Amino acid sequence: MFSDEPRSLPDWIERGYEILSSEIMEGGHGEGLPRDSARDTLIGHEDFPDNPDDAEYAIDQLLNSGWLYEVAGKLRITTPEE
Repeated sequence: MFSDEPRSLPDWIERGYEILSSEIMEGGHGEGLPRDSARDTLIGHEDFPDNPDDAEYAIDQLLNSGWLYEVAGKLRITTPEE
């Protein structure tokens, strides 16, 4: 059966989104955060696993789920619909 309910991501990936969105919005990255910097931000954060593969996986899942989008190699936050 198909549901129109949005699918949530695992908690640790949602936490990665919180970390990245905070960095993008509050860190002066109005034009987006380069993917390498996003990975390093996640790995270096105390509330996220310090494995580069986990960081890459989380970024891919956030992009594939529409939570983030990428323009010219920089990650940006998808604006939620109001």
